[in-house]
Amino acid sequence: MCKSRFTQLPIIEMIKEHERGVPTGDVCRKHGVSSATFYKWKAKYGGLHGKT
Repeated sequence: MCKSRFTQLPIIEMIKEHERGVPTGDVCRKHGVSSATFYKWKAKYGGLHGKT
């Protein structure tokens, strides 16, 4: 299996960016990931950060 380009911290930052109101398509395009991957990460890491 290939090693991921993204560690946990950048994934959480992407999720925070999305929660601030940036559309999913824009976040995915900016970081070069598919929307399916983004939603998989959101399900896995969505609860790991505090609300700021």
